[in-house]
Amino acid sequence: MRGRPPVAGAPGGDDGAEIVLAFDDNKLASLVFGQYDQNLAHIERRLGVLANANGNHVIIKGRPDASEQARRVLESLYERVRGGETVSLGDVDGAIQESALQGSLFPSVEAPGRGSFEQIATRKRGVVKARNAAQDAYLRALRRFELVFAEGPAGTGKTWLAVGHAVSLLEQGIVERLILSRPAVEAGERLGFLPGDMREKVDPYLRPIYDALYDFMEARHVERGLTTGQIEVAPLAFMRGRTLSGACVLLDEAQNCTTMQMKMFLTRLGEGSRMIVNGDPTQIDLPPGQKSGLIEAMRILDGVEGIGHIVFREGDVVRHDLVRRIVKAYEDDLKAERPEPAPERGRRRKTEIGES
Repeated sequence: MRGRPPVAGAPGGDDGAEIVLAFDDNKLASLVFGQYDQNLAHIERRLGVLANANGNHVIIKGRPDASEQARRVLESLYERVRGGETVSLGDVDGAIQESALQGSLFPSVEAPGRGSFEQIATRKRGVVKARNAAQDAYLRALRRFELVFAEGPAGTGKTWLAVGHAVSLLEQGIVERLILSRPAVEAGERLGFLPGDMREKVDPYLRPIYDALYDFMEARHVERGLTTGQIEVAPLAFMRGRTLSGACVLLDEAQNCTTMQMKMFLTRLGEGSRMIVNGDPTQIDLPPGQKSGLIEAMRILDGVEGIGHIVFREGDVVRHDLVRRIVKAYEDDLKAERPEPAPERGRRRKTEIGES
């Protein structure tokens, strides 16, 4: 185990603190610090502290609260690498957000069990933990509700986490199969002119879901599941007339569904099934004048019991810092074009995005 000398007041006043951390394993410590100490530099920028590494030691200087948070982040990352996991800058961001939650709850005993983010686990990937409060609320909603809507920009992890959750349900035996669907609006849902069978026709549209599947499952298990029908890939237009029982059903890019398609899809829900509907209302590819089924469904079903609704924002992007800045730039430009704020559509009860 690592040792941690007590906090000592930094020279120059009471508004600074110095914390010295010593980790047991030099190799693991170097993985925590990152190549050329890039993880430490990221922590410095995000928390406004100074973090100097020397071997397996790191000295943290800054405001007492920020220094303490940096300590929690580094200890969390050390536990991660000690468990055989890797650490990316996204994982550092996740640890920072989680440590902020832990710090806000630490003085209170009113919210036991909420000191860490929700997680999922699959055989191939192992444990995957939410990286921010929105992802944490998303995973909690997926556990709690049979139908969950998630809206937000690209890069927030909506599809990736949904597939991971679906795979975990399959591996636990909670569901018997996975059904993955996406509207193929580029071909107008008329895929007959494309060569190959149905799977080959819709593969280009479902590639992000396949990528996530292979992240969470061994390739041989994915191929076997596709062959046996345990994993089914189907364009949205092929869902009509079916009752989907004992399945986890994921509809991705749902902003490109029409209102009738969305109603048809939602009414396929059968006994023992879960549904996840993801989309980004700012990237609608439907013909001009045609309403998005995702937006209409969230409006119509607002307040209906048993439905979860998670909203991801620009600040929840985890793909890359640059992606977050790109999304923000587009949002700022949209606001500049429309100075008058649009009326907010109704939202579900706040309990839907945070309670377990």
